[in-house]
Amino acid sequence: MPQISVEYSDSIADAFDRRGFALALHSGGGEVIGSSLPGFKTRFRTTGETVIGDGDPGEAMVHLEIAILPGRDEETKTRLGELTLKLLADHLKPVDGLNVQLTVEIRDLANYSKQVIAKA
Repeated sequence: MPQISVEYSDSIADAFDRRGFALALHSGGGEVIGSSLPGFKTRFRTTGETVIGDGDPGEAMVHLEIAILPGRDEETKTRLGELTLKLLADHLKPVDGLNVQLTVEIRDLANYSKQVIAKA
């Protein structure tokens, strides 16, 4: 926990420092929500095809879903969302001819189980 899923337009793949973003979010997000660093897991997926608004090819997007254990108040979730948007902007280089929409959704995990199998 948290489970973080990132979907992004193919057109920004070369401009998006995904590893740097994930490491910064794990560190900063842990401070905001009081979660330990080893619990953060981030997955990245390109969208393949994205249609935004009227279909203008000059539009791109990054959308994050952050799933956390219940118990955080709305202020904490808002702070996490604001941090996430800032870090996304910091780790995304401008791409000529593209507007990039950054969005984040923070939700509670209703039911979550975890097991760690230690290194041999």
